[in-house]
Amino acid sequence: QVQLVESGGGLVQAGGSLRLSCAASGRTFSSYAMGWFRQAPGKEREFVAAISWSGARTYYADSVKGRFTISRDNAKNTVYLQMNSLNPEDTAIYYCATTRGLDLTYARTYDYWGQGTQVTVSS
Repeated sequence: QVQLVESGGGLVQAGGSLRLSCAASGRTFSSYAMGWFRQAPGKEREFVAAISWSGARTYYADSVKGRFTISRDNAKNTVYLQMNSLNPEDTAIYYCATTRGLDLTYARTYDYWGQGTQVTVSS
């Protein structure tokens, strides 16, 4: 059984930074791409960032490009999301997910999801 556990969320002021972590177990982590998605109240879940199994390719939503950085440590079975220059529009529950699919920006590509971690950015 695959388990994904996110951590690192919290309350931060606008302009601040947070680093989210997602620890994976139950599958060969290094063989799978990983993604981060977020869902704000009353909105659909949206793509944030993704990284290929090797870490060689990364993908970002336009809204976070230049502010967020996704990375992974296959030795630790962990993927990270460094979030800088946060603004209130980034407030959401952030989910990590794993897939062997190809379209890493599409939520339906992913087959396992974490429980989410809340990020709240105050103005």
